[in-house]
Amino acid sequence: MEQQNTPQTQLMSVKDWVITIILTGIPLVGFILLLVWAFGNDGNQTRSNYAKGMLIAGLIITVLYFFLIFSIFGLAFLGSTSFSQ
Repeated sequence: MEQQNTPQTQLMSVKDWVITIILTGIPLVGFILLLVWAFGNDGNQTRSNYAKGMLIAGLIITVLYFFLIFSIFGLAFLGSTSFSQ
């Protein structure tokens, strides 16, 4: 079996997870922390993967949100132009 040459990752305790979740819930600070944890070298691979996953999920949700909003406004615009003729 082949072994990987990666450094040993530290397990995050429940207290670490609670602090991480609370900090990411703060509007602007949470986004900045996610960027720092995702792309920084803090050494905690678990937190880095969590931050990358949260950023990707946030991006997907934002794209879907804008698609929904533009679809609703587009349908409203088409509906308003058809009644004015």
